Amino acid sequence: MAKTIKEINEKIKKGEAVVVTAEEIIDIVEKKGAKRAAQQVDVVTTGTFGPMCSSGAYINIGHATPRIKLGGEQAYLNDVPLYTGFAAVDALIGATALPDDDPRNKTFPGEFKYGGGHVIEDLVAGKDLELVATAYGTDCYPRKKLETWVNIKDLNEAVLFNPRNAYQNYNVAVNLSDKVIYTYMGMLKPKLGNANYCSAGQLSPLLNDPCYKTIGIGTKIFLGGGVGYVVWQGTQFNPSVPRKENRTPSAPAGCLGVLGDLKRMSPEWLLGTSMLGYGTTLTVGIGIPIPVLNEEICQCTAVKDDDIWTQIVDYSEDYPQGKKGSLGEVDYAQLKTGKIVIEGKEVPTGSLSSYPKAVEIANTLKKWIKKGDFLLTEPVAYLPGPNTGYTFKPLEERPIEN
Repeated sequence: MAKTIKEINEKIKKGEAVVVTAEEIIDIVEKKGAKRAAQQVDVVTTGTFGPMCSSGAYINIGHATPRIKLGGEQAYLNDVPLYTGFAAVDALIGATALPDDDPRNKTFPGEFKYGGGHVIEDLVAGKDLELVATAYGTDCYPRKKLETWVNIKDLNEAVLFNPRNAYQNYNVAVNLSDKVIYTYMGMLKPKLGNANYCSAGQLSPLLNDPCYKTIGIGTKIFLGGGVGYVVWQGTQFNPSVPRKENRTPSAPAGCLGVLGDLKRMSPEWLLGTSMLGYGTTLTVGIGIPIPVLNEEICQCTAVKDDDIWTQIVDYSEDYPQGKKGSLGEVDYAQLKTGKIVIEGKEVPTGSLSSYPKAVEIANTLKKWIKKGDFLLTEPVAYLPGPNTGYTFKPLEERPIEN
């Protein structure tokens, strides 16, 4: 018998909803089967905690006296540049933004000690940040320079906005060359010296709803320790990659655009992160509740690490040069053992994503729902599903229109 989100919310309000994590549902389905489990369980909670470069925050600093127009001019928070091309006092800080005087990779590999991701973490932590801005001056905004301190509690608005997060599966990165390389997947040792991956596997949100049956625009989520929403499909969203029989993609596929109130988030779940030789990013905690509306959805939430496969990709040549193909497939159960075999060689594995923190997110969201502090939302629109013709095409494959 199918359930509705409205019916589940009524059970949450009465304290009667049965809520389990994506780990816990695995044993329930194995013991009782998906049909009985779907009748018993109302919500499955998921979680992921890993570096997500496509992250940022937009802020409104409020008006100074006399007023200043930042729009299109130079402005910095703790020496990290803001994008100000919105309006007088609206600005955007991106996770990968760097101070003008950062040496980058001039002395290789660069350390990238402080950037946009760290600014966001410091804002959320309630620290005072130095704002320096210059402007050309207008009749209505006459001020030409501003130097002051800002704190998140004094900002009119501070909003986390991530155009591409919670990736549905991702590559395993390796290095076939004879030198160390530094990538957004971490340091990769030469000649298959290590293999890095980045996913919570069986706890990851979109791997528990592989065809986007419950997650869509308007879905309420755990974001950075607070509450956020799915606002669009993520950039590079590509649901039409090859899938296994259980419908999980075997390569990077879906992703989400998410947004939430930065003032209600926590630095525990938003961490500025430095990637040696690559740059800065933001490590973000995301958790999504999946309403168990029917047997099919319940079966999908019972996915296990050994049911989820991904591609092993060479980041020394194939990835940077945009070459297709992989060195083979591997499942997450194998990856989590700490070693896999590639081309006959045993290779140690490491994860950029924290599975224990993903478990903590799923359990936190579970507690919120059971207490009645977090109700589910009905998406206003669902994401394009597999085989819908919605495909992200590389630049060179897009036709030039005259």
